[in-house]
Amino acid sequence: MPVPRMYKTEGIILRQRRLGEADRILCVYTPTFGKMDVKARGVRKTTSRMSGHLQPLTRCMLQLAQGHVSDVVAGCETLESFQPLRDDLDRLSRALYAAELIDRFVPERTHSFPTYRLLVETLRRLAEAEELDQTLRFFEMRLLDQCGFRPELEVCAGCGMRLEAVDNFFAPISGGAVCRACGGGGMGARTLSLNALKVLRLLQHGSYNDAMRVRTEGTLGREVENHLRSFIVCVLERDVNAAAFIERLRREGAQHAVEA
Repeated sequence: MPVPRMYKTEGIILRQRRLGEADRILCVYTPTFGKMDVKARGVRKTTSRMSGHLQPLTRCMLQLAQGHVSDVVAGCETLESFQPLRDDLDRLSRALYAAELIDRFVPERTHSFPTYRLLVETLRRLAEAEELDQTLRFFEMRLLDQCGFRPELEVCAGCGMRLEAVDNFFAPISGGAVCRACGGGGMGARTLSLNALKVLRLLQHGSYNDAMRVRTEGTLGREVENHLRSFIVCVLERDVNAAAFIERLRREGAQHAVEA
């Protein structure tokens, strides 16, 4: 069914870039049309009424007009601004990371309502949750699953034998957890503690509420994060830019704590 000349869709602004002297190109993730680039004309002018509705991480209703190269924003209305994300750098860094992962994993014009809903729910959770990192780990695992990159955590990704309840290894290039015999052969494998394996399995199979009941502070939390991050980098074949922002905030927070 062809898209009409003028149409409406809700969407979340993932990122933006300048175009000319007054315009912007917005990367928008929508539930109906998937990820798409649209042009916002004159939005950088101080007199623009649309500028405040088209900021990154804003969920908005867009009225779009078909264009020759990219569709053009004819009107917009904010549905959710997620203001707490903008008022707190820790929350903002995690939200930008989630938006970047969506941008990297989701192909152009490929719609997936479950993935769109996952992003909306994650932004809402990051705006309210106390445990931001565990919220982000749940998002990462669910996104990998929905995009067809579910890590193997039940049997060895190398030999197929069921993993024993001991410390094993995690090898992203092999597709997930590997047993001690396979992990000892290299493959970029790193030690996977039994507790970290349990947390990863909970993130994969449990609900969000289940995941948030588990305390993963300190060494365990960092181990789970490092394994998931290495898996994501392996799939994308590149690092995630917003991850550096999160790490910088952590270092600054730790330094301030020491000085205090």
